[in-house]
Amino acid sequence: MNNVRYFNRTLGPVIFALIAISGLYYVKWAPYTSRAFVAAAHHSIGSSILMGAAAAPPAPSLDAALGYALAYGKAIWQALVLGLLLGSGVQALLPANAVTKLLGRTSFGSALTGGLLGVPTMMCTCCAAPVVAGLRERRASSGAAIAFWLGNTVLNPATLIFMGFVLGWNWTALRLGLGVLMVFGLGYLINRMATPVEAMAARAEFAGLGTLERDGVFLRWLSILARMTLRLVPEYVVLVLLLGAARAWLFPHVGPEIDNHLGWIVALAVAGMIFVIPTAGEVPIIQAMLSLGMGVGPAGALLMTLAPVSAPSLAMLLRSFAPQRLALVAAAVVAFGIAGGLLAVWLRF
Repeated sequence: MNNVRYFNRTLGPVIFALIAISGLYYVKWAPYTSRAFVAAAHHSIGSSILMGAAAAPPAPSLDAALGYALAYGKAIWQALVLGLLLGSGVQALLPANAVTKLLGRTSFGSALTGGLLGVPTMMCTCCAAPVVAGLRERRASSGAAIAFWLGNTVLNPATLIFMGFVLGWNWTALRLGLGVLMVFGLGYLINRMATPVEAMAARAEFAGLGTLERDGVFLRWLSILARMTLRLVPEYVVLVLLLGAARAWLFPHVGPEIDNHLGWIVALAVAGMIFVIPTAGEVPIIQAMLSLGMGVGPAGALLMTLAPVSAPSLAMLLRSFAPQRLALVAAAVVAFGIAGGLLAVWLRF
């Protein structure tokens, strides 16, 4: 029993930290460092995954679905594997009350911590979803988990740097200013919505209840990893295929007719919230759309809504949050998108 406790309290966290650091370095930190130099030199990080150099996405079809799914999968598969390893590792390799002590309180502090922890991981919304699910299983508060989820995408430092070199630093400032409000404000708001029962449970967990050590750590880790993969990946793949086919419905022909009218800003904010993209994919998408004459208002809306959430990531977390809280997150992201669009027009981007 002492050996089990030693593993859970010492070796388990060390293994988790090694996986997190080495995985993030290989998948995120090293590639994005190189990509930043490319962005600085060429003011581009590649073509738009949404529609390439065309003025409109391909018509809905099986080929459109498969084409997008393959391009998207090629961009994110390594990060998704890492997300599954970390999401299961949170539950199996860390002491039972570690997450609760760090992120379990229903306070602004836990939302702040969750959001800050999401900044260096820099995952797209779907790749971060397994980690968020793991945090929730270990009793992280709803607000802290949401802040971690949004912090990955909205405050991604690599994306902010790419944005500055490709779109202009005014776009980076807009994203950062509204992003801080979105990540930490929404996390705190959701924590404030905690019911008395949830708050009591959080206090009990924080006091040290439910910290029973478990044996068979590696078998338990593999079991959690298998269950998480079988539960999350199939629905994720299906929704990515559907969205790949539906691109032409969500994003119409792009040109000067997509102007700064409020209707277009709202429509693009909603479409951006629903659609799924890889990390930093919004940068070449917006660059391509602006080059085709689209207004800065719809571009500002997409700036704030393409990355934070998507239909697949919301579906992946349906078992981790109350549906009304996920609906609030989706609605809030759309609202921030509308605000971003209006500010881009008002500030004359």
